Amino acid sequence: MSLRKKPRVVVTRRLPDSVETRMRELFDAQLNLTDEKMSQEALIEAVKTADVLVPTINDRIDKALIEAAGSNLKLIANFGNGVDNIDVEAAVARKITVTNTPRVLTEDTADMTMALILAVARRVTEGSRVIPEGDNAWPGWSPTWMLGRRITGKRLGIIGMGRIGQALARRAKAFGLQVHYHNRHHVDPAIEAELEATYWDSLDQMLARMDIISVNCPHTPATYHLLSARRLKLLKREALVINTARGEVIDETTLAKMLDAGEIAGAGLDVFEHEPAVNPRLVKLAKSGRVVLLPHMGSATIEGRTDMGEKVIVNIRAFMDGHSPPDKVLPEML
Repeated sequence: MSLRKKPRVVVTRRLPDSVETRMRELFDAQLNLTDEKMSQEALIEAVKTADVLVPTINDRIDKALIEAAGSNLKLIANFGNGVDNIDVEAAVARKITVTNTPRVLTEDTADMTMALILAVARRVTEGSRVIPEGDNAWPGWSPTWMLGRRITGKRLGIIGMGRIGQALARRAKAFGLQVHYHNRHHVDPAIEAELEATYWDSLDQMLARMDIISVNCPHTPATYHLLSARRLKLLKREALVINTARGEVIDETTLAKMLDAGEIAGAGLDVFEHEPAVNPRLVKLAKSGRVVLLPHMGSATIEGRTDMGEKVIVNIRAFMDGHSPPDKVLPEML
């Protein structure tokens, strides 16, 4: 760490006011007041002088960037739960510590996942557009108009039964859904019993039997296109696909083609494979009402983003004080 009394902390995007104020008090904080995404060239200049870099999931902290860093850079405190935007191995090789902000977005993301399930099944966004279109757009109540699907009694298959998956399962159970899950291993038997959840060792077998699939696993090399073209074709025609995790987990091109062809009934997506770009076919389907698209809003609550910022500060302060940060990330964890 630098010999300056306060470490130079470079923050790549604008954070909640309370977090930025606290950072100014504690650190020599360089903030991004315009909230414009920093170019890779700007990031390279930043890491040459920073003691601590606070990037977000939109910043590509690759090996080349890390190797361009000055000797003062000792900590990358990611403002985000995932670290797939950071080459953790390259950072560790340079003796740079990496941290993230886990355990603060669980409830917010689970809420949004449940909202997407309801929105797609009950055609909520499609219906919400009718009345604003004009006086003649809605002819009045009709027994067969705007029919969606009941979710009570349906089978929900959760891919990734971590904290968010379990939080979703609790909500799903309250709505009368049957909870199924695929994970690297069984969850604790007590949790499985509480959730009345059925474990599937085979993802393929689970996919073929579910009414709703929810992606809640992190993006790692092992989960890239976990829902591949082959696996997507295992789904029932009536199935709904929900993704609030990472877009890279699904083969988005195949998903769009299958939705367009009616081979999958619908989808609710908060994340995309090539963010912020969105597959034009998905956009077209969203206009027709069969797909609900959200602009990565799963963690977008005041409370959630503030908690993330506070975790960043805790990690920086712990590191400054010579302690291991509470949210340290190691390559073997990924």
